[in-house]
Amino acid sequence: MASILVLNGPNLGRLGTREPDVYGSGTLDDLRAVLAEDADGDEIDLRQTDDEGQLLRWLHEAADLGAPVILNAGAWTHYSFALRDAVSLVTKAGGTVIEVHLSNPHAREEFRHTSVITGVATGVIAGFGFESYRLALAFIRRNAR
Repeated sequence: MASILVLNGPNLGRLGTREPDVYGSGTLDDLRAVLAEDADGDEIDLRQTDDEGQLLRWLHEAADLGAPVILNAGAWTHYSFALRDAVSLVTKAGGTVIEVHLSNPHAREEFRHTSVITGVATGVIAGFGFESYRLALAFIRRNAR
């Protein structure tokens, strides 16, 4: 199996210090360690960027390689149609993209209630902190082989 890409968008590099009451106190390195424990030999390739173009290139890479993706697009979730199109490239090619959120967007500000990605993602898991990623990883390990 190709690496499992765990792609994170803007401001997620600030986990641990950014609004811990909303996003928790764990860092991306903590998340990497949690997922490595659950990977059971699968390679976890966790990445973060504040550059939308970079995230698009990573999704293109996933489409080309057939790599499954766990995606937390951050704020881009709510308005980036370019990102939606890139996710669609992956799923229409038969790949898996699980949209994840640490918090529950529907329990937050109204602008967060809309995801332009959900309609083309394989599935969505939200509101469980790092457990959202763990649930996505478990699904991929069982179903995206």
